[in-house]
Amino acid sequence: MAYANSKESSVTSAGSDSDINVGVASFDEAVERLALARGIDFTTPNTEVLEAALRVMETSSGLDALYARVPVIEASGVFVSSDWDHPAILRPALAVRTLRQGTPAFTAIEALSELRLLAVAMGDYLHPEISAEQARNLLTQVTALNLDLLSGQMSEADRERPQGLGHVVSSLYLYLLNRLGYASILDSLVDEVERLLAQRPIQTDSIKQMVSQIAKCLFDPEIETSGMDRAAALVRALFGPTPGSRDDPGFGVYGERLAIMDESALSEEAQAFASAMHGTGMVSAYHPLLLRYLRGNHDSLIARALGLSITGNDVLQSYRQIVLKLIDEVVHPETCQVVYGLAMFLERGSLFTPPVAAGLWRQMELKVCPAACDRLTAVFGDAHPPRVYLLAGVLSLLGQPLGVGQGNNPTCQSVIGLSMWSFNDADFLLQLVAWAARDDDVVMRFEGQYIYSQYLEAGLAKQPPIDVDPVSLILAPHLDRIYGEMGRMCGVRDDDLHRWINPEMYGWWVGHGFLSVISRATGKICAYEAFIRHFYASYHPYYNGNIPVVHPQPAGIAVTDSGGRFVGRHAITILRVNLDQEGEIRVYFFNPNNDSGQDWGQGINCSTEGNGERHGEASLPFPEFASRLCVFHYDPRELGDLAVIPEADVTRATELGRGSWASSYE
Repeated sequence: MAYANSKESSVTSAGSDSDINVGVASFDEAVERLALARGIDFTTPNTEVLEAALRVMETSSGLDALYARVPVIEASGVFVSSDWDHPAILRPALAVRTLRQGTPAFTAIEALSELRLLAVAMGDYLHPEISAEQARNLLTQVTALNLDLLSGQMSEADRERPQGLGHVVSSLYLYLLNRLGYASILDSLVDEVERLLAQRPIQTDSIKQMVSQIAKCLFDPEIETSGMDRAAALVRALFGPTPGSRDDPGFGVYGERLAIMDESALSEEAQAFASAMHGTGMVSAYHPLLLRYLRGNHDSLIARALGLSITGNDVLQSYRQIVLKLIDEVVHPETCQVVYGLAMFLERGSLFTPPVAAGLWRQMELKVCPAACDRLTAVFGDAHPPRVYLLAGVLSLLGQPLGVGQGNNPTCQSVIGLSMWSFNDADFLLQLVAWAARDDDVVMRFEGQYIYSQYLEAGLAKQPPIDVDPVSLILAPHLDRIYGEMGRMCGVRDDDLHRWINPEMYGWWVGHGFLSVISRATGKICAYEAFIRHFYASYHPYYNGNIPVVHPQPAGIAVTDSGGRFVGRHAITILRVNLDQEGEIRVYFFNPNNDSGQDWGQGINCSTEGNGERHGEASLPFPEFASRLCVFHYDPRELGDLAVIPEADVTRATELGRGSWASSYE
């Protein structure tokens, strides 16, 4: 990768300090040797640098010394050929496990990476792949998940780690706290939690961990938390959203309280749980206890406990038997988040499609194959049978089509499929889940030929995902292999292979028209202005006859970093094109990368709330979205008049594109 020049400020080389200790001098020498060796062979091990870094971290001023050397450390190539080489893809939950449970080498490289992020966040180092705001957001999440270390107290597990790693990690987080400031971390943490929850992800474990750490801060008498009403509201929603659970009494005591409540008190509990759930997207672990108690005793209050509208209640009453059975099967404290998925599934009315109800009955009785059982148990535990976690995942996906994410896996093509099918082809999704979970195989056709996933090699994702929802865990590897096989079956063709793969993979609703701005023959940008005009004439309501997007359409974008530099191509789905509150036409789209609020440079900031977005959508003004578009499908029979597209709009989109990612293709 190309390394950014550091700012001429606090991050400077400290190698000339007269009082430098032996450990730091040894580290400097190791870094220099690695830089020279990797200039010849980039596979040279970084073991010596990591061992020397740990010795430096053990000293009183070691972290200061390493912080001062961030540019030199990065330039040496210590992160090359590892996930840490691309800081924008790092995941907070994985970082926590690496630091608290990893080997000495992994702990060392994660610590160096976080010092680098700190330098970026403080404005002392410029990195080409991550902005100061992104670095601060990542550190906020990582720090939140380790707030128990910030008190200076360590658990037995931390104290007993080899080579004093527990003390090293504790010192690192105290160092981060001193630099970032406790108040700013807590405020930023609340902002970050609210921003993430507004997108309504299916996977909320890491967010709930962050709220748990906020709770510890609020109840710590040594920490000033006055005025933290938003923080308190998040904590209440998770640990005590109702009168009966306000003091977080524990499951046993709460069950006893339910048993003596009258109808009015139970109704109040149900309403409070529903309000907290729909207000935040989080489900309290006490919520399933109420639902299970109401089941069979006060079934009439279930709709209130789920927060259902007239539509959702109509579905509940029409399909009462299956909904009650689903509650019996999957609603438990360990799967509490499924309550929100079930509520939103009923709100969407999908059960009024007859095959969906039949598919769910089959799913409840499905015998999950040993391979799928092992994967589910390894990730979600054994408190319940694997089929329970899978069924919970199915309901969450059907209720939250825009809440699914790809995790830290190159499976965007598969995940947009899961989203589209749950959005408008739920019975087909249920069929795919049944095949994958029961048979460890998925069958699809490509141009008349059958493809069986069980016989295929791994696709882009070489390792099974572990940081995803239950359906993605089981189904995405099969889809990834099939998508790759369709590409191989295409062979050499005269256009981008997505033109043929997407309609076969996703469904009949994918537009038969297709345009790619990158020539298959030359690999260069081709007819850019015509490409943009076609996109306007296909999707912009002012120029396509005001025809809405009827079905989600797969598209390819060129992702750029906060400096507008090209990062890579990525699959998304175009959901709708509408006016926002300010009267501006925006493209609303689904980005499967877990967090859609991204800075793509040139002032292009993907919005996830505040501009008319529905939960899970991202949006951009039409020309800004068009500037990052490289592939799209459309219906040739619904194409508007190309001649009336304003030249100013075309120029703006192409200039933004050529000023960023497109320059790599010209």
